[in-house]
Amino acid sequence: MNFAEAETLAARAGAVQALPEGVPSPCTSVCRMDRQSGFCEGCLRTIPEIAAWSKMDDAARRGVWHAIELRARAGIWRLAEAPGDNHA
Repeated sequence: MNFAEAETLAARAGAVQALPEGVPSPCTSVCRMDRQSGFCEGCLRTIPEIAAWSKMDDAARRGVWHAIELRARAGIWRLAEAPGDNHA
């Protein structure tokens, strides 16, 4: 994930949280877990969030989207970047 992808994901998360029903999955078909951060490199969900998604109601799904938005905006996804990264 890069800055632009994180920004796009955060914006999508903000919009999805406003949906009254039919909250979509954040899956981007990357499906690769980062060992250091514990988040999927495509959608910033944890394994428990991914596993529970199909059983969640829309309120719980909005909560996951909120967590994704916070992770994306906080730069938590950057934990996956290699040492020596020059991003500020």
